[in-house]
Amino acid sequence: MNRFALLIGAIAAFAAAASAQVPTADAILDRVDRNAVPGSKILVSEMTIHGRRESRTVKSKSWIEGEDKAFTEYLDPPRERGIKMLKLGDRLWTYSPDTDRAIAISGHMLRQSVMGSDLSYEDMMADHKLREAYDARVAGEETLGDRPCWVLELTSRSGEIAYPSRKTWVDKGRFIVIKEERYAKSGRLLKTLEVRSVEFVQNRWLPKEVLFRDVLKEGQGTEFRILSIEFDAPISDALFSKASLRK
Repeated sequence: MNRFALLIGAIAAFAAAASAQVPTADAILDRVDRNAVPGSKILVSEMTIHGRRESRTVKSKSWIEGEDKAFTEYLDPPRERGIKMLKLGDRLWTYSPDTDRAIAISGHMLRQSVMGSDLSYEDMMADHKLREAYDARVAGEETLGDRPCWVLELTSRSGEIAYPSRKTWVDKGRFIVIKEERYAKSGRLLKTLEVRSVEFVQNRWLPKEVLFRDVLKEGQGTEFRILSIEFDAPISDALFSKASLRK
């Protein structure tokens, strides 16, 4: 065998080895979903909303069961204390103690801002598995800070989803999303997400501080911080009922 043939063989072997080290987009999303969507969780969080003129911080506690059940109660500041949200499947209700009324949020109302933040009701409700909602491909690799990432391009499988396409940066070592761009069907950029810190809790990596930006509105975005979290926590099924909104 001549040197040229040996060189070609070596190049082919190197290329095959490099290719074998690149997981498929579906395999990457499976790892992301396993890390991010536990059976249940109880978390205390706060979001700081940076408006055009001032910033304010809202604190809440949430009980979440799988992808279809969630109950949130706002704790601070005083003017928001006692406001609650209940999610059951694709249905959402909000309750205000000032009016003592539970209001169903549906249709175009789901796109409205929550508490004046950069997150919509659709964003708050979304806890679905990316692997089930999107087709994906590996578009490349980049390093963000000191973290090597897979760059994925996601295309929705259904017209019912809030963001028909996404560009997602997945940390190679931790398999969490650390940056994301969310697009309309037209290709227009709608929102961005940037993970600013992560934490290892109960054998899972999770984003601890995240900056959300609605690029269509003014302001410096909304910072979301997890103050405490418990995975696989026991939660009474009675909590996920409209009766709980008035308790």
